[in-house]
Order: sequence, then C-alpha cells, then structure tokens
Amino acid sequence: MSRQERIAEAIRQEASLIIHDKLKDPRLGFTTITRVEVTPDLRYAKIFFSVLGNEESYKKTKDALDSALGFVRKLVARRLNLRFAPEIAFYDDRSTEYSVRIEEVLNEIKELDGEKKPKKGRRGNKKA
Repeated sequence: MSRQERIAEAIRQEASLIIHDKLKDPRLGFTTITRVEVTPDLRYAKIFFSVLGNEESYKKTKDALDSALGFVRKLVARRLNLRFAPEIAFYDDRSTEYSVRIEEVLNEIKELDGEKKPKKGRRGNKKA
C-alpha cells in the first residue's frame, strides 16, 4: 500500500470520527464517509460521504460539512501529525443508492424471466 493510500485511509477514519463525535450540527444526517481521494503531493483531499435519506438530507448534510470544513481540516492535520494540512472538499457519494437500484432491476428481470419459462419437474426424485 502506497503512502498516498495510507494517508487517504487515515484521513477517512479520522474524518469519520470527527464528524460523528465532534460535530453537533443538527443538519447532519446519518453520515458515512465512504472514501477519500488524495493527490500525489498530499495537498488536496476529496472526502466522499453518503447519507441515509432523501435529496434534502444530502443537501443539509453537505451544507453542514461545508460549514465545518476548516474545523475538520485542522483536526485531521493535528491527529495525523501532517506537515501540511491538506485542503479538503466534501462530495456526496451516491454509489450505494445506485447499487441498490441495480439490484432491484436485476431482481425484476429475474422474476419476469422466471414467469416466462415453464417450470420443469425435478429429476431423480422417483420413489421405487
């Protein structure tokens, strides 16, 4: 694992702890930090988050995170003992919702496919 990947993972863990333990903003929903992308020079970090809820929950959480940006940046740099505090930005991550929707569509296709095919009897279940 490269240094860049280790720093990204450490930032993910620390940002998650800070958001859950230190931020008391009522706009924050049930937030999960899904991943962090760090530039090779470690100067910039994109923090991706997911929220349980609707579009309004995402907007409120994004506003709350953006308003706490400096606080989160300062604590992350202090806890990780980094020479330079990376510039951070929060981005919403909709991949979980997307994967759930794909699974729903696949299940619908499977159900439709099952209705079209005639059911076959089981082999080898004859009693003597």
